[in-house]
Amino acid sequence: MDMTPILIVGIIFAAITAIVFGPSWLKSREKREMQTTIRHAIDKGQDLPPELIDAMTRDVAAKLPSRTRDLRRGVIWLAVGIGIAAFSALSSMGWDNGNDWHEIGNGMLGIAAIPATIGLAFIVLSFFNPNKE
Repeated sequence: MDMTPILIVGIIFAAITAIVFGPSWLKSREKREMQTTIRHAIDKGQDLPPELIDAMTRDVAAKLPSRTRDLRRGVIWLAVGIGIAAFSALSSMGWDNGNDWHEIGNGMLGIAAIPATIGLAFIVLSFFNPNKE
Protein backbone atom coordinates (compact mmCIF):
# COMPACT_ATOMS: atom_id res chain seq x y z
CA MET A 1 0.00 0.00 0.00
CA ASP A 2 1.33 3.41 -0.99
CA MET A 3 1.47 5.77 2.01
CA THR A 4 2.44 8.86 0.01
CA PRO A 5 -1.02 10.51 -0.13
CA ILE A 6 -1.57 9.99 3.59
CA LEU A 7 1.89 11.38 4.33
CA ILE A 8 1.25 14.45 2.16
CA VAL A 9 -2.07 15.19 3.88
CA GLY A 10 -0.43 14.72 7.29
CA ILE A 11 2.40 17.11 6.38
CA ILE A 12 -0.08 19.74 5.16
CA PHE A 13 -2.13 19.56 8.37
CA ALA A 14 1.03 19.60 10.51
CA ALA A 15 2.27 22.71 8.67
CA ILE A 16 -1.05 24.51 9.14
CA THR A 17 -1.08 23.56 12.84
CA ALA A 18 2.49 24.79 13.28
CA ILE A 19 1.69 28.10 11.58
CA VAL A 20 -1.42 28.68 13.70
CA PHE A 21 -0.22 27.47 17.11
CA GLY A 22 3.55 28.03 16.84
CA PRO A 23 3.65 31.79 17.51
CA SER A 24 1.30 31.56 20.50
CA TRP A 25 3.34 28.71 21.99
CA LEU A 26 6.57 30.68 21.55
CA LYS A 27 5.00 33.77 23.12
CA SER A 28 3.72 31.82 26.12
CA ARG A 29 7.15 30.21 26.56
CA GLU A 30 8.79 33.65 26.49
CA LYS A 31 6.34 34.96 29.12
CA ARG A 32 6.92 31.91 31.30
CA GLU A 33 10.71 32.40 31.17
CA MET A 34 10.34 36.11 32.00
CA GLN A 35 8.12 35.28 34.98
CA THR A 36 10.67 32.75 36.22
CA THR A 37 13.47 35.30 35.92
CA ILE A 38 11.46 37.95 37.75
CA ARG A 39 10.51 35.45 40.46
CA HIS A 40 14.19 34.58 41.02
CA ALA A 41 15.10 38.28 41.19
CA ILE A 42 12.39 38.96 43.76
CA ASP A 43 13.43 35.91 45.81
CA LYS A 44 17.00 37.26 45.94
CA GLY A 45 15.74 40.64 47.16
CA GLN A 46 16.55 42.66 44.03
CA ASP A 47 14.39 45.60 43.05
CA LEU A 48 12.68 45.54 39.67
CA PRO A 49 13.60 48.43 37.36
CA PRO A 50 10.71 50.68 36.30
CA GLU A 51 11.46 49.94 32.62
CA LEU A 52 10.73 46.26 33.21
CA ILE A 53 7.43 47.03 34.91
CA ASP A 54 6.47 49.38 32.08
CA ALA A 55 7.33 46.72 29.50
CA MET A 56 5.22 44.13 31.34
CA THR A 57 2.16 46.37 31.66
CA ARG A 58 2.32 47.79 28.13
CA ASP A 59 0.70 44.71 26.58
CA VAL A 60 -2.12 44.74 29.13
CA ALA A 61 -2.89 48.41 28.50
CA ALA A 62 -2.82 47.92 24.72
CA LYS A 63 -5.46 45.16 24.86
CA LEU A 64 -8.03 47.12 26.86
CA PRO A 65 -11.22 47.85 24.90
CA SER A 66 -11.63 51.42 23.75
CA ARG A 67 -14.26 53.41 21.90
CA THR A 68 -12.30 53.70 18.67
CA ARG A 69 -11.34 50.01 18.66
CA ASP A 70 -14.96 48.95 19.26
CA LEU A 71 -16.21 51.33 16.59
CA ARG A 72 -13.61 50.07 14.10
CA ARG A 73 -14.50 46.43 14.77
CA GLY A 74 -18.19 47.24 14.49
CA VAL A 75 -17.80 48.96 11.14
CA ILE A 76 -15.72 46.06 9.79
CA TRP A 77 -18.21 43.41 10.95
CA LEU A 78 -21.12 45.45 9.60
CA ALA A 79 -19.34 45.81 6.25
CA VAL A 80 -18.77 42.04 6.12
CA GLY A 81 -22.48 41.44 6.73
CA ILE A 82 -23.48 43.98 4.07
CA GLY A 83 -21.01 42.40 1.66
CA ILE A 84 -22.44 38.92 2.19
CA ALA A 85 -25.97 40.30 1.79
CA ALA A 86 -24.99 42.09 -1.42
CA PHE A 87 -23.41 38.91 -2.75
CA SER A 88 -26.59 37.04 -1.87
CA ALA A 89 -28.78 39.60 -3.62
CA LEU A 90 -26.66 39.70 -6.76
CA SER A 91 -26.16 35.96 -7.01
CA SER A 92 -29.85 35.16 -6.61
CA MET A 93 -31.02 37.98 -8.90
CA GLY A 94 -30.43 36.00 -12.04
CA TRP A 95 -28.40 37.61 -14.78
CA ASP A 96 -30.35 36.03 -17.62
CA ASN A 97 -33.67 37.84 -17.21
CA GLY A 98 -32.76 40.79 -15.01
CA ASN A 99 -35.64 41.65 -12.65
CA ASP A 100 -35.88 38.65 -10.33
CA TRP A 101 -35.77 40.64 -7.08
CA HIS A 102 -38.48 38.44 -5.57
CA GLU A 103 -35.96 35.56 -5.20
CA ILE A 104 -33.65 37.34 -2.75
CA GLY A 105 -34.74 35.38 0.32
CA ASN A 106 -32.09 32.64 0.15
CA GLY A 107 -30.01 31.40 3.11
CA MET A 108 -27.10 33.77 2.52
CA LEU A 109 -29.12 36.66 3.93
CA GLY A 110 -29.51 34.75 7.18
CA ILE A 111 -25.78 34.16 7.27
CA ALA A 112 -25.20 37.87 6.53
CA ALA A 113 -27.30 38.80 9.54
CA ILE A 114 -24.76 37.24 11.93
CA PRO A 115 -21.74 39.51 11.18
CA ALA A 116 -24.04 42.50 10.70
CA THR A 117 -25.54 41.96 14.17
CA ILE A 118 -22.06 41.56 15.68
CA GLY A 119 -21.05 44.81 13.99
CA LEU A 120 -24.07 46.66 15.33
CA ALA A 121 -23.32 45.32 18.82
CA PHE A 122 -19.74 46.63 18.65
CA ILE A 123 -20.96 50.01 17.42
CA VAL A 124 -23.45 50.23 20.31
CA LEU A 125 -20.71 49.16 22.76
CA SER A 126 -18.48 51.93 21.47
CA PHE A 127 -20.98 54.50 22.75
CA PHE A 128 -21.08 52.95 26.24
CA ASN A 129 -17.32 52.30 26.61
CA PRO A 130 -15.75 54.78 29.05
CA ASN A 131 -12.18 54.18 27.78
CA LYS A 132 -10.95 56.65 25.20
CA GLU A 133 -7.79 56.34 23.14
